[in-house]
Amino acid sequence: MSDVFRVFARKSSVVLGSAWTFAAAILIVMAWALTGPRFHYSDTWQLIINTGTTIVTFLMVFLIQNTQNRDAKSVHLKLDEIIRAVKGARNKLVSLQESSDEDLNKLEQQFTRIRKKAKQEPEDGHRATAAELD
Repeated sequence: MSDVFRVFARKSSVVLGSAWTFAAAILIVMAWALTGPRFHYSDTWQLIINTGTTIVTFLMVFLIQNTQNRDAKSVHLKLDEIIRAVKGARNKLVSLQESSDEDLNKLEQQFTRIRKKAKQEPEDGHRATAAELD
């Protein structure tokens, strides 16, 4: 079931994210707006667009979330591989997304110190090692 949904979500995101789909949505809204005078801007006329957009939005949330979850996971895995492969990189940064907020804040403070230090040092190509950062 999850593979079927994954394939469906991926293909849907490609189609629904295209300029053609956006243009079709614009045409639908324009057609709806142009029919307003014919239906005297009735409650039913308004309900049609409200219901349609609500249903589409509801379904799109799941498709977008699935696609973003997969994209984020693949980016994390790629970054983890780079961290693992680079000599001198801190392996504790692998799977950082699973760290507590407190750990993330500490790491952010470390990188803030690194940025400040880098601004003060001449550009000689030296990069701080993991040992220098801790």
